[in-house]
Amino acid sequence: MSNELVHTIIYGYSYRWLYGLTFLYFFFLYFGIAPIFERVCIWLEGKKVVHRILKKEATKKQKKIEKLHSLKSIFVFGFSVVPVVHCIRTGTITLLPDTFLNIVLGVVLLTIWNEVHFFVIHRVMHLPFFMKHVHKVHHKSIVPTVHSVYSFHWFEALLLSTVPITLLPFVPFSPIAVFLYPLASILLNYSGHCNYRLGTGKGAAWKLFGTRHNAHHSTFKKNYGFASNVLDQLNNKISQLRQSKK
Repeated sequence: MSNELVHTIIYGYSYRWLYGLTFLYFFFLYFGIAPIFERVCIWLEGKKVVHRILKKEATKKQKKIEKLHSLKSIFVFGFSVVPVVHCIRTGTITLLPDTFLNIVLGVVLLTIWNEVHFFVIHRVMHLPFFMKHVHKVHHKSIVPTVHSVYSFHWFEALLLSTVPITLLPFVPFSPIAVFLYPLASILLNYSGHCNYRLGTGKGAAWKLFGTRHNAHHSTFKKNYGFASNVLDQLNNKISQLRQSKK
């Protein structure tokens, strides 16, 4: 993607066109990559590289509902480009050159910020009011699947779509890093919902990283993080300290 093309898209395209392109991008990430990811998991299971976490299969009805809610979420995600481009056009957001280092660091930083952002939103969603009226949509997927990743109530989808606009005005990024971030995000999201885990899922490494979010769908507790368990552990330690002071 050349700088000239990026400049043309950002400054020359109408918001309607930008919305349409963003909608198609998220549509491809979900409906195009999900079946491929699922088949790869099944193939790796046959090679005993991964194993299924919950033995129970998701029903066809559940998958149909997931796809329907995900389509609604994609409709909402499309609007996320509007405030970002508006801030770029008004100078609130500064773009960096698309060097290899800027792209890699940008994707990594956005992914880390997404972890924090998701954890906060997810904890809020588990408050009684939001759990009853909003987050229950996502938890209809008792057995998580790759189709669960975007299966949200529209309000939760709106909150989750604010990752870029809550960081870009404060930290400059390259355009390609911002473009690649949703791809990195959904691949991690598939890992957290595919109902598969590498190896046995045991050992020291799995205390920080793994696919713990799969289990969250059946227990409704713990594992509030996105791709890491770091914030869950930190939250538990803070809770223990508070309890010890009482």
